[in-house]
Amino acid sequence: MGCIVIGVAGGTGSGKSTFTNRIKEEFGDKVAVVYYDNYYRAHDDLPFEKRKEINYDHPDAFETDLFIEHLKQLKSGKPIECPVYDYSIHNRTDRTITINPAEVVIVEGIMVLQNEELRKLLDIKIYVEADADERILRRVIRDVKERGRDVEGIAKQYLSTVKPMHYIYVEPTKAIADIVINSGKNDVAFDMIKVKIESALKNRQ
Repeated sequence: MGCIVIGVAGGTGSGKSTFTNRIKEEFGDKVAVVYYDNYYRAHDDLPFEKRKEINYDHPDAFETDLFIEHLKQLKSGKPIECPVYDYSIHNRTDRTITINPAEVVIVEGIMVLQNEELRKLLDIKIYVEADADERILRRVIRDVKERGRDVEGIAKQYLSTVKPMHYIYVEPTKAIADIVINSGKNDVAFDMIKVKIESALKNRQ
């Protein structure tokens, strides 16, 4: 009967990964996760300094056609070779990760609800929101610790592209979501999704 596909969207630092990880931990091998960020376009033709200047918060920054194709493959029970993106070099690597089909597939990323064709593949659409100040603070901490960025560069990128693109392309998708939650640690929302998944899994059997 195919898999259950859950889209988890929201602004940078909103708690998407926290919520996604909680679902993954709860259902284990029944869940496969595909991160939309890994589908940032490759820019091997550009030097590092030029890659730093790309607007990564615009829909065109993603290879959405490939993302949709891979999601359709997972829905049909086929494994995919997911690209791997390296934030420290602002580019896709030459490596891939094999993601096998699962009963539940979670697709996570800021733009997951932005594309209409992609939305049609989702069974449950979730938008995670958080206060803008909290989101930028989380982004600074994450990018410095995990992505090899410096604070000055983070601030420049946030003000020039992340913030304006959020209000144009990301926040409007909140109205399209089935469920809007105010934190990745929201226990009530998590319990709701947990029950929904359990019910969907039961109906598939």
